Amino acid sequence: MIRTTLLAAVLATGALAQGDARADTLLVDRANSKEAAVVPVRGQTMAEVQARYGEPAERLDPRGGQKSQWPVIHRWVYPQFTIYFEKDRVIDVVVNRAHPGEIGPKPPVL
Repeated sequence: MIRTTLLAAVLATGALAQGDARADTLLVDRANSKEAAVVPVRGQTMAEVQARYGEPAERLDPRGGQKSQWPVIHRWVYPQFTIYFEKDRVIDVVVNRAHPGEIGPKPPVL
């Protein structure tokens, strides 16, 4: 009787843990989907990005540039992604979280 109750409790706990894992929304899954694949590519200019995606929702203050070997990095925030530019060229694009519960990178440093 005790073994049966213990086994049932262990199985129920395992089922709950699996249910929680499936309920999580992972940013990496959304970023790899076809919908999120429409983002600027490395090497595009600021003018090309603005022509295709419009004015960014926010232009964050530039970072870097304190020394000649540290380039100035510009960051433009759009609702779906944040673009990082070195001089006037795209060097990286990061998909933003869709909602606070989504598991993914930390928000940008302001």
